[in-house]
Amino acid sequence: MPQTKQSCREVLARTMWWNVLTPAQMARVEVDLVERFIPAGSYACRKGDPVEHWMGVTDGLLKMSSGSPEGKTVTFTGMLAGGWFGEGSLLKTEPRRYDVVALRDSMIACMPRHTFNWLLDNSIPFNRFLLMQLNARLGLFISLVEYDRMLDTDARVARCLAALFNPYLNPIASRQLQISQEEVGYLCSTSRQRANQALQVLEKAGLVKVDYGGITILDMDGLRGFGA
Repeated sequence: MPQTKQSCREVLARTMWWNVLTPAQMARVEVDLVERFIPAGSYACRKGDPVEHWMGVTDGLLKMSSGSPEGKTVTFTGMLAGGWFGEGSLLKTEPRRYDVVALRDSMIACMPRHTFNWLLDNSIPFNRFLLMQLNARLGLFISLVEYDRMLDTDARVARCLAALFNPYLNPIASRQLQISQEEVGYLCSTSRQRANQALQVLEKAGLVKVDYGGITILDMDGLRGFGA
């Protein structure tokens, strides 16, 4: 079921960019935000769509990916509650360059372009946040090239899990992830069975604890450096 407005405010209160705004700026943003319910398996947005909103996850799990005409899919990252995306396309006024799909029932908040631009014009701290977020996303995408070309599947799963904990991209992720092995496979572009094998390797290494329907991160630095 869709979340209430209160739950959206709770998520906003735990994100970096919200807390650098003035009370007046917060009030305007809250009025302009629109929430959407995205059922599992549905698109939050598609590659090639015009970009008119900055989007944030207020509940659930989404996957950012891109597909080729030949049917090959590349997964860029997963997005948990608190993560926002689409700022690059808004700044460049270009069509969206990736798909975003809900891996489970999810809620997203949509900030209209005019509100996003108004914050750029009126909040230096918001501009600073966006600069740091874009830098974090660039670092993530550079790492993806390394994962694909240099690391085996076990290491890719380790780095993929670690990437969910970037404070600018997924600021309120808990060390106890409610995530299935199938979802891990989707995020890491591998099968559920292969994701399960990788998680067993990581568990034996003392980096994670795997439970039914969830994973607890025990050693974040170990995950980030696994396979190096």
